[in-house]
Amino acid sequence: MTKKIIAFGASNSTKSINKTLANYASKKLAKVEFELLDLNDFEMPIYSADREAESGIPELAHQFKKRIENSDGLLISFAEHNGAYSVAFKNIYDWVSRIESNVWGNRPMFLMATSPGGYGGKSVLAMAKARYERANEKEILTFSLPSFYEKYSAEKGISDENLRIAFFDLLNQFESNVLK
Repeated sequence: MTKKIIAFGASNSTKSINKTLANYASKKLAKVEFELLDLNDFEMPIYSADREAESGIPELAHQFKKRIENSDGLLISFAEHNGAYSVAFKNIYDWVSRIESNVWGNRPMFLMATSPGGYGGKSVLAMAKARYERANEKEILTFSLPSFYEKYSAEKGISDENLRIAFFDLLNQFESNVLK
């Protein structure tokens, strides 16, 4: 049976560089299938306990969770907004966590981040890894691509040789983890 991963850029921007990176990484997987999600397809009201009590959990949260449940691994590229998750991602995460607190299940994960700046989203990446590894026995790999517009192009992908080597080492390790 073919293994499948879910991939997405954790942003609702139509020009998200993190969605670009997630798509790029997914297409480089050789032995697993992928589904690239767009967070805009899962836009829901801002989470609140009052709203949940009044209306229940939105159907889109259940659909997102079902996609996760039907996958063998997760590849997420985080946009960093003021050192943290984007509001669009955090809202989906908050709603889905009301279905099951362990949103991602026990799946191999490849967490990435990129930004136009030299720090490459490392703050949100560290936050995500620290949070998700508490509930996940599988390996969680991380990769940061700083200075996206200087170190990535549509034609060549990751252009910095050292970063490209590190990226493919991690991507291959992630794929191996999914295939186990």
